[in-house]
Amino acid sequence: QVQIVESGGGSVQPGGSLSLSCTASGFPLDLYAIGWFRQAPGKEREGVSCISRSGTYYRDSVKGRFTISSADAKNTVYLQMNNLKPEDTAVYYCALERGSCSLDYYNMEYWGTGTQVTVSS
Repeated sequence: QVQIVESGGGSVQPGGSLSLSCTASGFPLDLYAIGWFRQAPGKEREGVSCISRSGTYYRDSVKGRFTISSADAKNTVYLQMNNLKPEDTAVYYCALERGSCSLDYYNMEYWGTGTQVTVSS
């Protein structure tokens, strides 16, 4: 079975930074895009950022603040989050999608269990 593990969540003040990590194992990832989603209580899960061989993509609300990158092995993806805002508070999930990035919840094949990010004063 594929395994996806997220880490790096925590609690920070507005304007602070966090770096999330997603490590996938069990299956080759050469044909997959890796995306970050988030879900706040009572809200729909929404796409945040994605990386594939074709490039990187960001939700409008995080552009200029978040940066997605990958390690040499391509099975570890990082999401550097700067200038965090209270509205960024959510559980962040790493997900795998075959092909290119869509940031579409229904196109994801595998999901991690999430890591909590809390931004408050």
